[in-house]
Amino acid sequence: MSYLETISARAKAAPESGIVEIINYARGRDNLLPLWAGEGDLPTPGFIREAAKAGLDRGETFYTYQRGIPELRAAIADYYARYFNAALSPEHVYVTGSGMHAIKLMVEALTEVGDEAIYLAPAWPNISAALGVSGAKQVGVPLAFTDGRWTLDLDRLEAAITPKTTMMFINTPSNPTGWTASLAELKALLDVSRRHGIWILADEIYALYHFAGGRAASFLDVMEDGDRVVFVNSFSKNWSMTGWRLGWLVAPPELGDVIENLVQYTTSGVAQFMQSGALAAIRDGDSFITENIRRAREGRDILCDRLLATNRVETLKPDGALYAFLKIDGITGSRRAALDIVDKTGVGLAPGSAFGPGGEPFLRACFLRDGGQLADAAERLADYIGKL
Repeated sequence: MSYLETISARAKAAPESGIVEIINYARGRDNLLPLWAGEGDLPTPGFIREAAKAGLDRGETFYTYQRGIPELRAAIADYYARYFNAALSPEHVYVTGSGMHAIKLMVEALTEVGDEAIYLAPAWPNISAALGVSGAKQVGVPLAFTDGRWTLDLDRLEAAITPKTTMMFINTPSNPTGWTASLAELKALLDVSRRHGIWILADEIYALYHFAGGRAASFLDVMEDGDRVVFVNSFSKNWSMTGWRLGWLVAPPELGDVIENLVQYTTSGVAQFMQSGALAAIRDGDSFITENIRRAREGRDILCDRLLATNRVETLKPDGALYAFLKIDGITGSRRAALDIVDKTGVGLAPGSAFGPGGEPFLRACFLRDGGQLADAAERLADYIGKL
């Protein structure tokens, strides 16, 4: 009997990431412009790194609070007061080992094996995979794509709910589409949650990357006491900390013991010196967030304006997040196209097929990068498109 024959069916069924496949295919090439991953090109700012180093020097290398150090939990609550006008106590906040960890913990908490969970597609592939590994049924409800824009069909979403549905995963602004829910849509989604008694797992990681100005609408703007909403977030995008693997949850304090136990049996908590770096980020990093948003808006315009000028790209500029989800005339198979594009142009894009229902034939490009690099990438892609 082979080793694989002894492994659980759920583990064996975990899909290979279509994004990672392209990254591994092209990693290390010369003259490469990597737009495939959801991260910018700036390293973590020095003041954050220095705070983590100081934590190491203080000996912050022991086990610590599994819900997160009190100072960081309080600072995250203050962040919501500043940006969301939300009065949260530190007891609502739980520090996790990345946004992905936060999602996986709540998938475990909100679904049983055989339950159904709805997500809006195309979607970041990790949510579907996390559901599958946990034994839940993934129900992708496609957004509609019309005249270059993505829209939510609430009737289609509600029709997908069955007696086995326990949660909806709502990511707005969306990775990869840039779809950004209006306040009215968030209210309508809450009404669906209330009518059917299901949870909303709200991924608002990109809330500040809202190009119409100000932050995007949030469930925090419309929810009431008793609503079943849990928020996942991450230090990755706002403060250029993708490699740190630091995130958080905002959840009803009543769930605190459950979340703490799930942390215990997955990571046993985030290293304290890393939390010291995160504390510096969230306390002192507002100006860095502002600069990252400025760079993202500029990068979006550079990349999209050039590609739209080819008259061969249907997608309009996204309202939020960090991605152009490109529908290019002449491309039908996104995986094959992503491999061909990296071979012929040196530009790394993520294939739309990696993002589930509705993702084909799109290609995703992250535009949180240096403007000169994006202008170069846009010219290479425009030349490629011109030859299709």
